[in-house]
This record gives sequence, structure tokens and C-alpha cells, in this order.
Amino acid sequence: MTNQLESLVESIKSKVRALKKSKKPYIKMDKSSSVKVEIRSKKARKLIDKTLKLADRPGKRSVS
Repeated sequence: MTNQLESLVESIKSKVRALKKSKKPYIKMDKSSSVKVEIRSKKARKLIDKTLKLADRPGKRSVS
């Protein structure tokens, strides 16, 4: 049992070392266009909500 565990640990260590040596251990993915649109939509929605909230209290603050 301990021999199997030692073998597993060594296997994991060697894989980690191999990942550290490689320049790019993973491929970074760019955001898809739908994700970019969703992010913009969320930002726009927050700005609209903030503007409406401030419009409910005229004379207090301006939108920045």
C-alpha cells in the first residue's frame, strides 16, 4: 500500500515539474463576443440603475 502511495506521489511530482518547465502550461482563451456583450450589458444596466436612483432624488448629486 505505501509503495503504491509513494509511486503516486512521485508521479504527481514529475508531472508538476514538467508543467513548471514548459513555457505555457495552459492556453489562455480569449473572451467570446457573447461574453463581451454580456459584460457591457451588465455595466450599462448598473449605470442606468445608478442614474435612475439619482433621478429619484433631484438636487442631491450629479451623475459622474
